[in-house]
Amino acid sequence: MIKKEDVKILKHKELIIEIQRIWIPVIIGATGTISESLRQYLSNVRGKHEIKELQKKTAVLGTEQILREG
Repeated sequence: MIKKEDVKILKHKELIIEIQRIWIPVIIGATGTISESLRQYLSNVRGKHEIKELQKKTAVLGTEQILREG
């Protein structure tokens, strides 16, 4: 198992480095609240990101989790 893990880590090392380079903290509350810096963080990520869509998806996922736990 350890050998396989080492092989996978070496195989995906470039991907790991790329993910670490572009990782950004995206914090959206369960009710859709966002931090002041979210727009700045999203500007560092390629592609089109609509905050309203992210808020909606986060609220739906938060509600789903509450219902599962309830």
